[in-house]
Amino acid sequence: MRKTLLASAAILGATGGLAVAQNAPNPSQGQYIAPLLGGPSAQNNNNSWTTAIPGGAATPTPGTVVIRLNGKVYADIDASYGTGLQTSAHTIVPASGAASNAAGYKLNPVGVASYFRLYPGIDGMATNGLRYGAAVEIRENFEGGNSFAVSSAPSTVAGSTAITTNLPSGTATSGTNASASGVSSAQTLFVRRAFVYLAADNVGMVRLGQQDGLPGLFDYAGTFTTGSWDGGIGNLNNSGFQASAPNQYLVQWPFMSGNGTEYGDNKVVFLTPQFFGFDFGAEYGPSEGNILTNSATSDPYAVGPCNTASANCESVTSGTDSSRWINRFGLGGRYTGTFGGFTLQGYGVWIVSGKAQIAGGGTQASPANLAANPAVAGLAGGGTANGSLKYDGLDVFNGGLAATYLGFTVNGDVTLGRMNGSNAMVPSGGAPDAAELLGISYAFGPFSVGTDAVVEDSQGSNQLTHTSQRHEFAFAVGGAYKIAPGINLCLEYQYEMQHQGAYNFNTGAAGVSTGNNIHGQGLTLATIVNW
Repeated sequence: MRKTLLASAAILGATGGLAVAQNAPNPSQGQYIAPLLGGPSAQNNNNSWTTAIPGGAATPTPGTVVIRLNGKVYADIDASYGTGLQTSAHTIVPASGAASNAAGYKLNPVGVASYFRLYPGIDGMATNGLRYGAAVEIRENFEGGNSFAVSSAPSTVAGSTAITTNLPSGTATSGTNASASGVSSAQTLFVRRAFVYLAADNVGMVRLGQQDGLPGLFDYAGTFTTGSWDGGIGNLNNSGFQASAPNQYLVQWPFMSGNGTEYGDNKVVFLTPQFFGFDFGAEYGPSEGNILTNSATSDPYAVGPCNTASANCESVTSGTDSSRWINRFGLGGRYTGTFGGFTLQGYGVWIVSGKAQIAGGGTQASPANLAANPAVAGLAGGGTANGSLKYDGLDVFNGGLAATYLGFTVNGDVTLGRMNGSNAMVPSGGAPDAAELLGISYAFGPFSVGTDAVVEDSQGSNQLTHTSQRHEFAFAVGGAYKIAPGINLCLEYQYEMQHQGAYNFNTGAAGVSTGNNIHGQGLTLATIVNW
């Protein structure tokens, strides 16, 4: 019995999130007193390379497993200002078929936010050296703060390009406060990543499931994009000010790394062993989601089950929605080298895809089509709906470079090609995506400071093909202080602006002259606890 208990303690002691101290745990409390090791992420130094590298997650030895239960609690206070924090009367249509807003709205510029994440996982090594494991990321959901008397399937304004509400025509356009209890009880947990992997040092690694593709794997630590200088806020990747402001302020993230539009679909990924600092990879994803949804009988967002091949099926390749990409492939390579204290890293990925088919191939987005389908009351819709347009498949390059010396890091990332925003197809004839990111940071002891800036030109609104394209600029600066192992105090300022002629960012309407520019800025003071 004593040997069994000692063996169990040894297995649990290999946990990536804990390094167990010599003192035995208190069995009545189920607690361990131990120094902190590792940190929160489904991606780690064991499952992002064919040969495990040194890092925060403990590496198993032959015949052992490492069981991890990492986590993260984030809490912040935000102060923000932007064009969308105030809305004048008669400028938006809050519900399908309803009149425009009779009253103006104003948001509190000060807010407090928090979220919670869990990262269970296992890394193992067989006695013959084969490495294997699995990782999961569990996140917290958030729902709107108002309650409504009725709900129904999503509907659209005639000629609209997007779902505007899940309320039926004529329903009141604003609800009553759901109360703090009502809002928090809607904060459920959901699975963001879930994958398994097998790896042999001299053969390669295969990963399968809901996971990052090559951009996310090659940049798993944010080396080329967000970096780590802000202590884990996430800066321009839809975090900080962007996360607490209305969603029109979400800057498109064409670099894909660390964004749900890239890692949210199920795929298979292969990585080669390293050769003189280089390794290579390939990925394939057949559809934009998880085919287990085909057998789901109901969910809060679907209009009906997938009883047979139909629009309700996740893996449909032809029918009535042309906006879906299918059969997405990626090829790429990565390099890491150190020369006398100077570290140079780089990667490049090429991604292509097919596209779903509809009768006639889809409607060509154009100024003539926009004129024939004007926005309703100048506030909603405009042009043919997204699912009926003609698209090109993905054909895009993404790559980055980073150099580190004496605590200073300079990093850059670019995306160029046939894509619109983040991992979405661009309409035929639409402007290609061209995005650049530049970052500079410095780490010294428990302190880090840095800045990132992004410039992107893309098609933006699909309906405005050959009419206008979108221009975005975003900037973040700040730093972090590691108070103690596992806890960071972070401060960050963000500014962002977007412009597209004839597009109303407040309503999503195309072909209108109002609301064509938005800008916002915010200051975030966050405390982040990782384990």
